[in-house]
This record gives sequence, C-alpha cells and structure tokens, in this order.
Amino acid sequence: MTTETTLKHTPLYDTHLKYGGKVIDFGGWALPVQYSGIIEEHEAVRNNAGLFDVSHMGEVMVEGKDAESYINYLVSNDVTKVKINQAQYSVLCYPDGGAVDDLLVYKLAEEKYLVVVNASNTDKDFAWMQEHLKGDVTISNISDEVGQVAIQGPKAEAILQKLTETDLSQIAGFYFAQNVTVDGVTDILVSRTGYTGEDGFELYLAADKVEALWDKLLEAGKEDGLKPCGLGARDTLRFEAKLPLYGQELSKDITGLEAGMGFAIKVAKESDFIGKDALAKLKEEGLKRKIVGLEITGRGIARHDYKVFSTSGEEIGTVTTGTHSPTLKKSLALALVPTEYTQVGTEVKIEIRNKQVDAVVVKSPFYKRG
Repeated sequence: MTTETTLKHTPLYDTHLKYGGKVIDFGGWALPVQYSGIIEEHEAVRNNAGLFDVSHMGEVMVEGKDAESYINYLVSNDVTKVKINQAQYSVLCYPDGGAVDDLLVYKLAEEKYLVVVNASNTDKDFAWMQEHLKGDVTISNISDEVGQVAIQGPKAEAILQKLTETDLSQIAGFYFAQNVTVDGVTDILVSRTGYTGEDGFELYLAADKVEALWDKLLEAGKEDGLKPCGLGARDTLRFEAKLPLYGQELSKDITGLEAGMGFAIKVAKESDFIGKDALAKLKEEGLKRKIVGLEITGRGIARHDYKVFSTSGEEIGTVTTGTHSPTLKKSLALALVPTEYTQVGTEVKIEIRNKQVDAVVVKSPFYKRG
C-alpha cells in the first residue's frame, strides 16, 4: 500500500497541509484534491480567482543548433511558427498516430526551448525524447529544479499585477509569456496559459522560491476572493472547457484528431514528424470516431469507462470523463463514439449502475468564457 511518505512531494507539500488541503495520491504524487470544497473552489475560479500547485508537471530543457528541427520532428504542431516568449500546444505521437502525451513548447531564446509535459508521463516522455534525439541538441530533465503555480480566473491578472511592476496586459494573448520579477523574485516565466477555460497565468520559477510566492499571492488576492484550489476543481474546470486529460480523452489509443485537437496537428507542415503519415491518412479517410459532449437527461452521473449504447441497445462507445457540472448545474459527460453518433441532438444511452440512462449529444465545450 502506498503511504504518504513514499509519495513524491512538490515544494508546496507542507503548505498544502498548513492551508488545510486534503492530500491524496495522484499518480504517485501527494497533492491536494480540495481545500474548502470542490464546488466552492470551482466557482472561485469562474467568478474570481483560484491558485493551483502544478509543480508536479515535468519540464525538459532542449538546447542547441538543431533544437527547433528536433522538436518539430517529435511533435504534431509546427514549431517553426513559435516566436521567442511564445508557447505552443502540441501532441507527442507514436508512429501509428496515438498520443505519447500532450504538451506545451516554449521558445525561450534562439536554440533554447522548454517542453512542459504531464507529470505522470515525465519519465516516459523524456525516454522517448532521448530515444529519438538527433542533430546538435542537448536535452535535460529539469523537473526537480522547477516549481510551478497557476493563478486562474477573471481576477487573476489584477491580483498578480499587485506583485509586479511589469505591465501584465503586455502579455497580450493566450500562449504568450515573459520573464518577470514578482515580489522581488527575478526570472519567473509568467505565461498566459492554463487548464481551466479562464484567463490566467502559469508561473515557472526555482523550486525553492515557490512556497514564499504561494503565500504572497494568497495574501494579495484575499480581498478579490482568491482561493487555494485542488485537483478536484482543476478537473471539473478543464472538463467544462473540454480540455483533454491524458489517459482519458487522449491516449496511445485515442489520437489528437479524435480528441478534437486538430488545431495542434499540422499534417501539412513541410517537415516530417513521428505519426505524420498515420494522422494524414486518418484525416484523408475521415474520422471513424470522435470525442463528443453528452448531457444525461435521465438520473445519474456518468463516470470514466462507463459504456455508451445506441437507443436500439447496441454498445457504441465509452465515457472518457463525466461529472455534475458546477457551472451549468447539469450531469454532463465526454465520450468517444462513432462519427455517425456525433450530431448534436442524437439520443444515446449510458449504462449507469446497471441501468441504461437517457443522454443526448450536446454542443461542446460546455463552457466558454465571455
């Protein structure tokens, strides 16, 4: 049995306990699932702001003359389009088009990139990157040296602005970043990115500086309703915004195209990338299945891996994520189903506790900020 002492700790582990976080095992990490409550934290992010510990995420530094062409060969998006102080969402693919992981690529300088991967995939991704290393490139897994926090919500910018002289409105759009001094701490990479469907920032800094920053941010955001948030709210927020979770909406068996991430899969880019041929073929022949949004019109909540049936009783797919949406106050789900069942208004059934419950395909994402 895994105990809390054998789990990996982020630099904020003691802080979570101090603030009353309910710590759980999350893929081998001791992380808070909630503080004041999932719904309260979810609503804080939608209406005010929330603060998340994301220091468990993996970071790989890629440097050298051939860094750009090397990353471009690894990932599905076109890295040649990324400017300095910009990030790009992409998918690391297997030759058959399945996903090794989804990730962010930051261009920090000419010949210097930061690749941010999912925590549970860090070792696998780094091994994959080593295995496919080519050209004049050095890669280093710097995950243990980097701490990361995310401040998300409509008041995130105003709160963070109190702690820096840099005009944050200059980090103009989503996927833009800048090196900023926050509360006297220099060289914090402040990125207008997030996993909640709201405006906000992710801050990358030295692991030993994270604890002090967390306290300062909560203090600065007190009057604006900033709350510390756990994994529970992070999941309900990303779900409403239809942001994929690796292992659920995206996996070695579910391609980025099927997950609705086509914007990050550039099969037309000039250079070759791992999985390009398989994904180009899939696109050309047309997708046979897709992730769709469902509203459960009967009673119950659909969960990961629950079966989806046609109205005539044929098993057609599976739920990838399901929950009661705190924002829309409805029981909703994401599911992988054949393309002929993806039209909005299509009626299906979901097996919930051995009963087939009515559901209908609805427009997704379920939530988009105004």
